[in-house]
Amino acid sequence: MSVTGDERVTRPQDLVERALAVSKADACVAIVDESSNVNLRWANNTLTTNGVTRSRQLTVIATVGQARGTAAGVVSRSAVSAGSVEDVVRAAEEVARGSPSAEDARPLVNGEVPAARWEELPAETSVEVFSVFVEGLGLAFDRARAENRLLFGYAEHDRQSTYLGSSTGLRLRHDQPTGHVEMNGKSRDYSRSAWVGMATVDFSDVDAATLDGQLSQRLGWAQRRLDLGAGHYTTLLPPSAVADLMIYLYWSAGARDAHEGRTVFSRPGGGTRVGDRLTEVPVTLKSDPTAPGLQCAPFVIARGSSATSSVFDNGLPLQPTGWVTNGELRALVQTRHSSQLTGLPVTPEIDNLIMHGPDGGPSQEEMIRNTSNGLLLTCLWYIREVDPQTLLLTGLTRDGVYLIDDGEVIGAVNNFRFNESPVDLLRRISEVGATRPTFPREWGDYFTRVATPTLRVEDFNMSSVSQAS
Repeated sequence: MSVTGDERVTRPQDLVERALAVSKADACVAIVDESSNVNLRWANNTLTTNGVTRSRQLTVIATVGQARGTAAGVVSRSAVSAGSVEDVVRAAEEVARGSPSAEDARPLVNGEVPAARWEELPAETSVEVFSVFVEGLGLAFDRARAENRLLFGYAEHDRQSTYLGSSTGLRLRHDQPTGHVEMNGKSRDYSRSAWVGMATVDFSDVDAATLDGQLSQRLGWAQRRLDLGAGHYTTLLPPSAVADLMIYLYWSAGARDAHEGRTVFSRPGGGTRVGDRLTEVPVTLKSDPTAPGLQCAPFVIARGSSATSSVFDNGLPLQPTGWVTNGELRALVQTRHSSQLTGLPVTPEIDNLIMHGPDGGPSQEEMIRNTSNGLLLTCLWYIREVDPQTLLLTGLTRDGVYLIDDGEVIGAVNNFRFNESPVDLLRRISEVGATRPTFPREWGDYFTRVATPTLRVEDFNMSSVSQAS
């Protein structure tokens, strides 16, 4: 599809070019994010609502030289038209002139040729992405009615095109599809509840019947209810729960904070723990922008600066990075600025996370059969940090904690509050299952491209009984 005349200036790449053309700063970066989103909701075995939305956001980063260094001003605004671009640029320049010098200031990344497909219109999604899924969902509704249970849920698909340009000639584009589905199954009297979730690129791999089958099985397990007290239990953490814990570990793995002695990755006496062995189990935690099914932006997109992100690094190429390799801490999240402070390589944050063991690993079903006595969780929620020095987290279990006895699930037990550090938890892994893509229930609004295994963890700390359902 081609766009001409007055319509052409509404293209996101034209907004980037306009921002750079009117800039009076020493240097400028312009980022336009254009998204289209579709969603479905259902309740009581019936589709209830669907929606389609479009959004656009312009971020302008202006840098100006000062006597003591370079200052940066960042302004983001939504629903920007060609006529209002200059207002955003001037606002960013004003912020820069009124700001102190930026300690993370570095020369902007240079570019030579526009990215492939720079001139094309943004990617779009539509309700058609749900066509096959909805057919399967209708059959799941029929099955749920026949089994006297209820289905609730939400499905969402988003396609975001990001156009990034700079006064140094950088012209980069990335199209990011993101989707997920969450389904809740409940008994008619609401006394039993189960949850499943799945992330997807385009819903071609989402089978509503399979998801519903998992809910039916778990509601069946919960027909027998047992009470269990707080304590330390051998626990099977499914991929969703593992993802939520490992994502928090990843978010806490900033090199600068570790170098300054503020985190679990700080070395006593100074420096970081890079090179330390975190566990004898040969597990690997890594990120790779080209990972099949988990592809993400292959360059830095920074709409603000922080301890783990720098607007001056926009456009910096990203490479596969091993954070923990065979149990050893190999890297922490670095900007170019923090790299100079720590003396470690530049390893920026990447928008996916993969955890795996040394080989294929057993399925979750096989791990259940090999458990003499223990707990199987469904997911975690309301996770909060208690102590950054140990990365101690607390939170709750939700929608099903099941008791395993002699290789079989024999019923559901009450929910718990847990107190665990994902770093210490690595030390107590006794088995690593097969890695598969998953959906982190707690952090799924922010981080969806994750693949993790089921983990068997010894002495998982269920600190108290929870009345949450």
